[in-house]
Amino acid sequence: MPREPCELARRLAREAEAVCRHYLSNGKREGRYWLVGDVHNTPGRSMFVRLQESRKGPAGKWTDAATGEHGDLLDVIRESLGLRDFREVAKEATRFLGLPRTEPELVSKPDRPAVPAGSQAAARRLFAISSPIQGTLVERYLQRRGIAYVHHGGSLRFHPRCYYRPDEHLPTETWPAMIACVTDLDGRITGVHRTWLDPGGFDRIRLGKAPIDTPRRAMGDLLGNAVRFGVVDDVLAAGEGIETMLSLRYVLPTMPTAAALSANHLSAMLLPSGLRRLYIARDADTAGDTVYAVLAQRAADAGIEAIALSPRLGDFNEDLHVFGLEVLRAALRIQLVPEDVARFLHASTVAAE
Repeated sequence: MPREPCELARRLAREAEAVCRHYLSNGKREGRYWLVGDVHNTPGRSMFVRLQESRKGPAGKWTDAATGEHGDLLDVIRESLGLRDFREVAKEATRFLGLPRTEPELVSKPDRPAVPAGSQAAARRLFAISSPIQGTLVERYLQRRGIAYVHHGGSLRFHPRCYYRPDEHLPTETWPAMIACVTDLDGRITGVHRTWLDPGGFDRIRLGKAPIDTPRRAMGDLLGNAVRFGVVDDVLAAGEGIETMLSLRYVLPTMPTAAALSANHLSAMLLPSGLRRLYIARDADTAGDTVYAVLAQRAADAGIEAIALSPRLGDFNEDLHVFGLEVLRAALRIQLVPEDVARFLHASTVAAE
């Protein structure tokens, strides 16, 4: 009988889903994780066990989002059965490893799409078959991130079972998702951005996103384009993340904003003709500083005034979630040009009342 903890833990990790089905039977598989209430097999979704090795770590490792506890599958066996002596844990683990296995049921691979995967056509089709966000998980997800009023102008939709494929060697899964359309300067859809969501709720580790390796992915033609909220006239605020720009739209609902989806794409975002002033919503990191310098220079070369909007924390969604609406409104008041305070910030005060 193997006695070394590392050896037993490695063997159990190779059977991670079977271990979870046996000792954490009150949970269920969702994507590449097993979700359950806690290590004592309580029903719920606070604890998640990684079923397959990934960039985030090896299979068999688990974390309880409610308590911060973590461990491996030997801990699962010990705590779920109430064992204390490692000899008892090792004996039980060895007994389990000797049991016959049955193949878990996998989500079947979807039929090959009629349009190329990842193309503009596929992006347009996905957006078209998605539904409005009112009353859906998308609206709840954004509200829990502090965005009580979602001024998205039709750029967001909800898909209850959006395909997610961890990699080419694994079966396709389905998760609910927020679908955002990426458009060019003429308003044509060139791509979509998907944020897969956790149907079980919001926690401080994943912030409402699905417990999968890459809960955000984009497809289609992204370079130069953006997710746009509102119709641009002569003033625009641009930044990286969707939640960041929706946070600004919550405070400034009449100011057009654009989310370029990444630092590199923000620096390359095409600027509309007739633009007079560009507010650049910086993320508080080195990439944010670099992007601001590049985009501000491009704006200056085009005769556009560029002004930085700087958060107190990592980004404006974090500011909104931590400090609240009024604190964010006060912080933006001193960063906007005075005429834009009267034009956009005062209007937001009326709209919020």
